[in-house]
Amino acid sequence: MAKATANILIVDDDDLILLSAQLLLEQHFSTVKKINNPNQITEAFNEHSFDVVLLDMNFRQGETTGKEGLKWLKKINEISPATKVILMTAYGEVDIAVEAMKTGAIDFIVKPWQNEKLIVTIKNALELFTKEKRVKQLESREKIISSNIDYQFGDMIGSSQAMKDIQKLITKVAPTDADVLILGENGTGKEVAARAIHKNSARANEVFIAVDLGTFPENLFESELFGHKKGAFTDAREERIGRFEAASGGTIFLDEIGNLPPNLQTKLLTVLQRRQITKVGSNMPVDIDVRVLCATNLNLKKAVEEGRFREDLYYRINTVELNLPPLSERVSDIEELVNHFLRKYEHKYHKERFQLDDNALEELKRHRWPGNVRELQHAVERAAILAEGTELTAQDFGFLSVSTQEINEFDSYDLENIEAWAIKKAIKKHNGNISHASKELGLSRGAMYRRMEKYGL
Repeated sequence: MAKATANILIVDDDDLILLSAQLLLEQHFSTVKKINNPNQITEAFNEHSFDVVLLDMNFRQGETTGKEGLKWLKKINEISPATKVILMTAYGEVDIAVEAMKTGAIDFIVKPWQNEKLIVTIKNALELFTKEKRVKQLESREKIISSNIDYQFGDMIGSSQAMKDIQKLITKVAPTDADVLILGENGTGKEVAARAIHKNSARANEVFIAVDLGTFPENLFESELFGHKKGAFTDAREERIGRFEAASGGTIFLDEIGNLPPNLQTKLLTVLQRRQITKVGSNMPVDIDVRVLCATNLNLKKAVEEGRFREDLYYRINTVELNLPPLSERVSDIEELVNHFLRKYEHKYHKERFQLDDNALEELKRHRWPGNVRELQHAVERAAILAEGTELTAQDFGFLSVSTQEINEFDSYDLENIEAWAIKKAIKKHNGNISHASKELGLSRGAMYRRMEKYGL
């Protein structure tokens, strides 16, 4: 008979009862621990998380009031509210046990117990624990997923050789559980690639959680990623699971990982190595089962050489490296991408079917596209909204034209020069409105401000 996966703790001052209970329960449950002093309860929970606790009601010779049991029951409820407590009591103390259930115990067992009844009682408690844990996890997942509910994702579009190579690599790596580092300029489709990996993996039917690491203030990083206990800090009014626990069983996508400060890199490395998280305000590690996909537009090798990014974290997240080409290196895909976006916005804005004239297509192919596919998508959306007729001409994309003076602002395709130019143009275009500029570039406000500071804008 297969053992049920469960962490059970037995607390009793009688070593004979502890031993007999442990020998019985180890036949049915994966992990069974025992302590003979209730003062060790806090230490035990600091070292392990427990699903069910068997707790004696009295711990002193001749004591029958059950007060100590009530005291430690309350303590367990404070330490781990989700843990289910089953009381162990002598026959004459049943009334006390019933009263204790009003304090938070789930059930009680009379000593000496019947083995079958004890096993059934623990299994019932474990089933309730598992159901409640699953409900909380689903509720948290729903909140996390709903925060990005309006984001539109599509398949990877393009038949150029560069895209065929990317698609071939994704086909190879997706069925494995390998961690993948996705590199590429802003707007090249790093999250689309991550979702394609997830979609073609064994975890495809599980959740995909995308996390923009650039949006979290440093003081909330651990809470957002790993969760927190109630009362862990001023605004922690209830216990909350973090992104990693919400993604357990599925895939977590960590975008902008190159922007993590060194101290947060250390914390993330520990989680990835142990595949365990510890909530803020708790000492109990929680096992997680996630596939980790990371992305950045930075040169992480250079960052490692300069001491700005941990070398051990770099190799931890980089089992396989996926380099997405900029749009300038896949010009032949522009027509396919434009047609894809036109079909999308025809439906969204209830437009008749658009046609793109040859001259407009040629101008789109000649454009530099520093914002890559994301910039092209925004350009097509704006043209679809503002077009007077169903045929799109070069004039419908007039706002994309770049003057000779602007082109001369940089004389190479150096990523940082192009990024600085694109940010400056977006800010000017939106009359200094950083929110609108960052949205067009596909950046969070936090990431936008960091780049503005970096380039002195």
